[in-house]
Amino acid sequence: MIRVHHLEKSRSHRILWLLETLGLDYEIEVYQRDSKTQQAPESLKKIHPLGKSPIITDGELVVAESGAIIDYLVNCYGESKEHSIDERRNEWVNYRYWLHYAEGSLMPLLVMGLVFSQIPKQSPWLIRPLAKGISSTVQQRFINPQLKQHLHLVETHLEKHGNFAGVWPSGADIQMSFPLQAIAATQSLTSYPAIASFVSRIENDPAWQRVVERAGPLTMPGE
Repeated sequence: MIRVHHLEKSRSHRILWLLETLGLDYEIEVYQRDSKTQQAPESLKKIHPLGKSPIITDGELVVAESGAIIDYLVNCYGESKEHSIDERRNEWVNYRYWLHYAEGSLMPLLVMGLVFSQIPKQSPWLIRPLAKGISSTVQQRFINPQLKQHLHLVETHLEKHGNFAGVWPSGADIQMSFPLQAIAATQSLTSYPAIASFVSRIENDPAWQRVVERAGPLTMPGE
């Protein structure tokens, strides 16, 4: 039996979405963040030394990192061979690019934005105005322009293809779901209708709706 070690306010929902899409039986073990530090509890480190989520266990096998988990589940339990290296090279590269882009390029930028937005709130009151100024400068001069560039890239791809790779929802779509849902939760997507349509497609997917029924709605760090 596959077990998902699910930390609240983490990126586990997309793994649950993939499991529902594949029609696999699984169990969920829920972990609560520390109320003061917002870090994962020590009990999660008993599953994996870094104590990060998502993690799945399949029998005695432990698999961590979203991309690795998606690869494992698609290759072990997916019926389609659309992600094989033997298929057309362009399709294979396209799938792999978005699978790794989500965590390798887009998420670090979003995490940086979250960290800098929290700095003024976490600073001593005496230096809070200075911290707010630094945070605002970094956001306006670096993070926001970079994010705009990334969103243009994603929007252009979705306008042309509708989703990221293969048959909906592919592993690449699953992987890209969290960062785009996170962006949708924090800003208007009026200028990015293809991204807005993609996020809406996730929320209307029956497999995603089963995830919400079972694990609760997706919440973001900082909420």
